[in-house]
Amino acid sequence: MAICTNRTIIVTGSGSGLGRQYALALAAEGANVVVNDIKREMADAVVAEIAAAGGKAVTACADITSMDGAEAIVAAGVDAFGDVHGVVNNAGVVRDRMFASLGEDDWDLVIKVHLKGHFCIASKLVQRWREQSKAGQAVDARIVNTSSGAGLQGSVGQSNYAAAKGGIASLTLVQAAELRRYGITANALAPAARTGMTEGPFGAMMKKPDDGSFDYYDPANVAPLVVWLCSPLSARVSGRVFEVEGGKLSVADGWRTGTIRDKGARWQPAELTEVVEALVADAPVPQKVYGT
Repeated sequence: MAICTNRTIIVTGSGSGLGRQYALALAAEGANVVVNDIKREMADAVVAEIAAAGGKAVTACADITSMDGAEAIVAAGVDAFGDVHGVVNNAGVVRDRMFASLGEDDWDLVIKVHLKGHFCIASKLVQRWREQSKAGQAVDARIVNTSSGAGLQGSVGQSNYAAAKGGIASLTLVQAAELRRYGITANALAPAARTGMTEGPFGAMMKKPDDGSFDYYDPANVAPLVVWLCSPLSARVSGRVFEVEGGKLSVADGWRTGTIRDKGARWQPAELTEVVEALVADAPVPQKVYGT
């Protein structure tokens, strides 16, 4: 049996790229899909593609960065299919600049689309799921967020994007801790794949091979994990950030408290040089920032 049968999943930014592949893969595994994208013609094309393959989907093009828009997207799923069981927060945008050249508008836009966009739909859904749980209804719901290697390690020329994606990783941890009691899991992805956002800086590196060999950066490579995370099979996994690239899958190891030096009293500034140098020497060498 398909692993997402009778589940309704919202996928934001699913008119193209990773989101489109998620929507197609979810539908192929029995899910009803709410296809959200700011470009209606692209969203409608994905819905038509799903229908042609025998699946079920509806278009919902409201704004993910407003509570009213989020409510409309959730309502589209409820009206069409009776309920919503998960969201894949995928929509994003980039405005790459070196930090010294980054303007306020480019900062605000990236933070709004990524971080606030993740908040709005999840907030509306969690309110719904919490009410269901308190009413005695069994809830088996999913939040799948999208972080990035840039958010986990940093990326030169992408301070706005890295800050948003790092915030999403932290948001996921808090959601997982707070929402488990209601039957809701929250996990995040850090995918490496060919999308509209990678065409500029990584276009040459991520292009499809001409020789018919494994397409390492095909966004379809990420979709199986998304389907699994949206399914009942993932009920025991929450608060994790998964890195996905080609055929590789790993769980990111987040910030941890390192070696501790305790004086038992207040440190004096002048004595900290030796102490900090020793702490840094004891700590694992961090992964390099992308672009360095």
